[in-house]
Amino acid sequence: MPDIKILARDLGFPEGPVWMSDGSVILGEISGRKVTRVPPDGSKTEIGKAGGGPNGVATGPDGALYVCNNGGAVYQTSPSFLSTGPGPDYKGGSIQRIDPKTGETRVLYSECNGHKLSAPNDIVFDSEGGFYFTDLGKRYANQRDHGGLYYALPDGSKVVELVYPMLTPNGVGLSPDERTVYVADTESSRLFAFDIVEPGKIKHEPFPAPYGGRCVCGLPGFQRFDSLAVEASGNICVATLIAGCITVISPEGEVVRQVKVPDVYPTNICFGGPDLRTAYITLSASGQLGAMEWPEPGLRLNFMA
Repeated sequence: MPDIKILARDLGFPEGPVWMSDGSVILGEISGRKVTRVPPDGSKTEIGKAGGGPNGVATGPDGALYVCNNGGAVYQTSPSFLSTGPGPDYKGGSIQRIDPKTGETRVLYSECNGHKLSAPNDIVFDSEGGFYFTDLGKRYANQRDHGGLYYALPDGSKVVELVYPMLTPNGVGLSPDERTVYVADTESSRLFAFDIVEPGKIKHEPFPAPYGGRCVCGLPGFQRFDSLAVEASGNICVATLIAGCITVISPEGEVVRQVKVPDVYPTNICFGGPDLRTAYITLSASGQLGAMEWPEPGLRLNFMA
């Protein structure tokens, strides 16, 4: 197992790490119900007042933080870590905007065309300044909400549904040329790809194309996909639950490598450092943030702070 340095502990199911140019990492704490900044010394400072269940985080063109908030959930740890339903104060999911300087927190979107967002999960900005985000859906005792893929603008003026319904869309990322949007599905352990026609519009292939896109790769056995990041080469790095690794998949669907981590619930990965060859990984079962050297540089995100 490659060496991994633990940067912070006692985090409440961390997710959505974002590397900042000052060396700190900003992430969501789902069970902690907050967005947290972790500087190199490992201390922790809350940013804004997210509440609910902050998951994916991204910096936008205005320097603000955009947060996928699943609204809060109750989890079981046996026989496996699963959301069993909404938290006691759940009112729905949302996309939030947090000013990192003042902490001002407001809801940008809580529905799309009258359909309430259930559990927004992950987010990525394109070079035009809009963002793609997934909604995982919500698991209840005897039923579940569907998930989907959406596109929105950061000024609160537009949100559109691109793919709906999906089973459990989780991680989302863009190819280096921004002609493809990738979506990792948790329960099927599959990576899907959709061709982008223009920002916020994708090509829908006819049946039997899965969800109108392409199945890039699927893994055997009981493994579950979480969030993802893209390498500069175009490979897709998918946090893989249960197996406790990051699965690196080529755009053609080949498993390039699997990098083991000391946690069965690595939920997300982002790249940072001056050459983007440091991988920051949220180790959520143990509530830790880790960092390790990565074989290839990550793709520089749009509006990286």
